[in-house]
Amino acid sequence: MSKKQKIYNDQFKAEAIKIEQNNGNVSATARELGISMQALSNWFNKTKAGKLAGTKQDNPNFIALLEENKKLKNLLKIAEMEREFLKKAAAYFAKESQ
Repeated sequence: MSKKQKIYNDQFKAEAIKIEQNNGNVSATARELGISMQALSNWFNKTKAGKLAGTKQDNPNFIALLEENKKLKNLLKIAEMEREFLKKAAAYFAKESQ
């Protein structure tokens, strides 16, 4: 027999996150509210990522900035790898020409 999954509204989730932040203990807060610790942790992670509606981090501009930041970090990583490769190649050819 399968369990019926409870669906919580955005306001409840936002309030649960506020309580957890004030309390500082995920397991105690989850027990207090009668929800699973995993659900509360998932909501907290979504809040940190700016994807949970009803929280102050929930902002479309913020989410766009997070995505742009992620893309720029990837581009920076590629540029750093290319720079290291060019450094090694320049050192190799400088050693060969002597």
